[in-house]
Amino acid sequence: MDVSLSRLLALIELLQVYRQLTAEEIASRLEVSPRTVRRYIAGLQDMGIPVETERGPAGGYRLRRGFKLPPLMLSNEEALVVIIGLLAAQRLGLAASGTAVAGALAKLDRLLPEAQRAEVQAMQDFVSLGLSPVARDHADAETILRLGTAARDRTGVRLTYRSGAGELTERLVDPYGVAFQSGHWYLVSWDHFRGAMRTFRLDRMVATEATTEIFERPEDFDAVAYVRQAIGQAVYGTRCEVLLALTPEEAARRVSPTDGTLEPAEDGTVLRFSADDLEWAAAYLASLECDLVVLRPPELRASLRTIARRLQAAARRPGRAVTPAVQVTS
Repeated sequence: MDVSLSRLLALIELLQVYRQLTAEEIASRLEVSPRTVRRYIAGLQDMGIPVETERGPAGGYRLRRGFKLPPLMLSNEEALVVIIGLLAAQRLGLAASGTAVAGALAKLDRLLPEAQRAEVQAMQDFVSLGLSPVARDHADAETILRLGTAARDRTGVRLTYRSGAGELTERLVDPYGVAFQSGHWYLVSWDHFRGAMRTFRLDRMVATEATTEIFERPEDFDAVAYVRQAIGQAVYGTRCEVLLALTPEEAARRVSPTDGTLEPAEDGTVLRFSADDLEWAAAYLASLECDLVVLRPPELRASLRTIARRLQAAARRPGRAVTPAVQVTS
């Protein structure tokens, strides 16, 4: 019988999770027609998997009670997704060491059928995400699960939080979501202590405790977009304001929301951002590759002139032949 292996595996997973499903419910989850579902069910039954059919308005399909499924079955694409996810977990700061990742990979290896084990082992050995760390700090997995659950259930959370200056405060928040951005994990929430929206870094949370208080969250709230905007609006170091000779659409394509805020102007777009180092700010502006006018601070103009002189000197400097590190002889 011609059936999709990946969808058969997905169907088995559905029948494990749910006690009973109708053909329409399965069709919706697998994105196929009810007729195709019936064909898949027949395919599973042909393979000896005891899928029982219950007729009538409340009927549907279910696995026979007490049936023990064979070892974990994943399509190659699903196995790759799992492995990439495990490797990414360490880069995103979800595992302080490789122990958790190695343990999860070992369990996956033990549960897979023998025929697929060699292929999955090859993925583990030869699929890499690079050596540079993405996360700047470690996020406790238990904390992420607790905050994510509270956001899903729309229940409040009590925080003990240590600020960047080391000050400890108690906060009661309504968690809207958890997001990873610019090397850190953040909780986006309504802070009852401040009476405003606030972001909290997870690595600075000393303790978290879910409450029984229920709250309402705005529909379609985007936690990542909010964190990006909050980072872009953060005030620190020197506040810079520059008029870019770009339309708002062009500026939005070149300036990340985490870099600063954009405001349309009559003759371009105004970019506002903060910088600890004006030489870095000048180099960043040069990377935008557009005409611009520095509105403030005036010291930023001096940094731009320094970079301009450096680039002009490099352009005038004659090139020189470079001896290749490896020579090929006939």
